[in-house]
Amino acid sequence: MPHETDDAYPAANRAAKRDSLFLLTELFNEDGTSIASARVRNLSATGLMAECDRLLVEGDRVRLTLRGTGEIGATISWVRDGRLGLVFDHSIDPKAARRAIAASSPSPSPGFTVTRFSRTLR
Repeated sequence: MPHETDDAYPAANRAAKRDSLFLLTELFNEDGTSIASARVRNLSATGLMAECDRLLVEGDRVRLTLRGTGEIGATISWVRDGRLGLVFDHSIDPKAARRAIAASSPSPSPGFTVTRFSRTLR
């Protein structure tokens, strides 16, 4: 299986720093019709790589929403083995998507005290 930095993945040679993460998103065509679900595996300011449940075509235009960044227009730059690369119409702050994930983590309920126990187990 080719590694994502191989020449088989032309978008992998881009200069933007990528963050690895796991986000779910829905891809829409320009008419607003849902066309596929995608699992975002890495994200940069200029694009992303995702696993997709449908075969999409290189060059197609899509819209998607990422937590913390809002709606984004993009072009499919490559499609290989159930994965695809998207190039965004405008740069985003990928850290905003990561912050949104961290902020949505469950926190203890009001009145709940976190207690740490330290006891040697035999």
